[in-house]
Amino acid sequence: MSKVLDFSGDNDFCPGGSLYQKPKESSPFLSLGRHVDVYFPPRKRSRISAPFVVSGEPKQQPSIEILPDECLFEIFRRLPGGQERSACACVSKRWLMLLSSICKEEICTTTTTQFLEPEIKSDAPKADKSIEPKEKGESDDLNEECLENDSHGYLSRCLEGKKATDVRLAAISVGTASRGGLGKLSIRGNSSTRKLTNLGLKAVSRGCPSLKVLSLWNLSSVGDEGLSAIATGCHSLEKLDLSHCPAVTDKGLMAIAMNCPNLTSVTLESCSNIGNESLKALGVNCRNLKCVTLKNCPLVGDQGIAGLFTSAGHVLTKANFQSLNVSDVSLAVIGHYGTSMVDLALGDLQNVNERGFWVMGKGHGLQKLKSLLITSCQGVSDMGLEAIGQGCPDLKMFVVRKCPLVSDNGVVSFAKAAVSLESLKLEEIHRITQFGGFGILNNGKLKALALANCLGIRDVAFGFPLTSFCYSLRSLTIRNCPGIGNTGLGMLGKLCPKLTHVDLTGLQGITDSGILPLVQRTEAGLAKVNLSGCVNLKDNVVAEITKFHGETLEVLNLDGCKYITDVSLMAIARNCSVLSELDVSQCGISDYGIAVLAGAEQLNLQILSLAGCSLVSEKSLPFLGKLGKTLFGLNIQHCSGISCGAVNLLVEHLWRCDILS
Repeated sequence: MSKVLDFSGDNDFCPGGSLYQKPKESSPFLSLGRHVDVYFPPRKRSRISAPFVVSGEPKQQPSIEILPDECLFEIFRRLPGGQERSACACVSKRWLMLLSSICKEEICTTTTTQFLEPEIKSDAPKADKSIEPKEKGESDDLNEECLENDSHGYLSRCLEGKKATDVRLAAISVGTASRGGLGKLSIRGNSSTRKLTNLGLKAVSRGCPSLKVLSLWNLSSVGDEGLSAIATGCHSLEKLDLSHCPAVTDKGLMAIAMNCPNLTSVTLESCSNIGNESLKALGVNCRNLKCVTLKNCPLVGDQGIAGLFTSAGHVLTKANFQSLNVSDVSLAVIGHYGTSMVDLALGDLQNVNERGFWVMGKGHGLQKLKSLLITSCQGVSDMGLEAIGQGCPDLKMFVVRKCPLVSDNGVVSFAKAAVSLESLKLEEIHRITQFGGFGILNNGKLKALALANCLGIRDVAFGFPLTSFCYSLRSLTIRNCPGIGNTGLGMLGKLCPKLTHVDLTGLQGITDSGILPLVQRTEAGLAKVNLSGCVNLKDNVVAEITKFHGETLEVLNLDGCKYITDVSLMAIARNCSVLSELDVSQCGISDYGIAVLAGAEQLNLQILSLAGCSLVSEKSLPFLGKLGKTLFGLNIQHCSGISCGAVNLLVEHLWRCDILS
């Protein structure tokens, strides 16, 4: 063995002579990455010196490379520890791949034979954990490939693009084996991922039996063979995420299901060859399965969903089904067998009709459901919503997006039937009118209401009883609903006196007279106010907000309110004591307003946005520097009055603040 490690050269891994007489024979030597998982041994003078022989012709030095793989395999599996195996993996690609083919069970843990032990002790340099080999020409950017201990205490690795190769996975397998093992592996493929095959996953399966999390994204060269190897060697697998892996079929996923009983979470997205049989296997074999996500898998149908829920419905707590070829049968099965379901999301189920949602609610199996999200489902109707409200007594959060059949009657009936409802969001529900919006507020427990891009809501003057106040509502969001004006907003101010969060983004039709009743009648104290895009508001609104709620206001967004001037900043500086985030982008403020803010001793702003404020110039730099003592984020993009040189000075001065320029 001493002669094997007796090679020299400035770039050699170990001191001594070369393995090869000719330089061209050094091609098998492996150049690994600058952050691979094998140890690089430090240089060390050999303890055994051979006699110097003078001869007319150089003698051919014996090489260990003449040994067949079977002999090397037997030698490698008898190495005393992980450091020695890592050192040998640095020698050549052949040695690395042989080492990565050794399973944990095949490594000899007893004392090695006598003829190997002295050689290893005398010649093999001791591996140093702190030194690792570097690959020539490899980028210094390690963001895509970083080895770290995550919060669960095991090693994790993320490989992207061209860095995802079989050789690198083999190095990870060999190097992490003696350091607790790899627990989390994520591989993100792209057009540069060409050298990753099933061979790499096989190496991981042999060297990383403690693997718990595996994510494979956009990998067309990895299929059932690699996934089956993971199933055979990594029985501790808990989370599996497959996205855009067309070579993986039911065979590979069934192997995972039958060999990984600890599996708790499965995500399958755009896997065109995974179908019903694998879902049935998951339901039957994985008794700890909690979360299932299925997106755009065309072979998944009613049989797969039924097989999954009939076997595992009592343990499943979270499910997300989008763009699947399922019918009313699947929703009926979910409604009957999903007895432990807490979080359910359904999206783009084009073959599900009105009856499917009605039966799901009438199944009375979703008694524990707390969160429901329905997106782009043409079959959702008023009747289905009412049934869901009645069949889910513990439902607290409900979101409906892009469902054209839903109208006022449906949402009002749902809000009345869902006795535990706390948060309701309606997005692009164009058949909702102002009557429906106010009808929802009759739910005595509703805490948050959000209406976004609902074109059917328009101001209508009508009377309402004073007993219909919604004292429970704390958060009101109305975004990009052009029909909402001063009248409707004023009525909301009367109905909801306990608001703390108000978001009125993009309501271009409202003015000061619409906002003021809402601000003045709110009793609890506003903490977050977003008036972004309300282009007709003026300084009077900001003055009233800071006057009534200056002691509670934490976040104020006035982005795009072009009539807001330095007067508003003066009111903020005078009245606000706990404000941490302020956005006055594209407003009419100037250097004077910034100076006023900097002079307010009680202000402790953490985030300030001045993007697009053309009146702000370099004269504000001293005041921004003063504000920067507490700032963590500053946005001065598109401020034409501030030059690049001034920005550089500001960046140098405010070194702990993230500056966008």
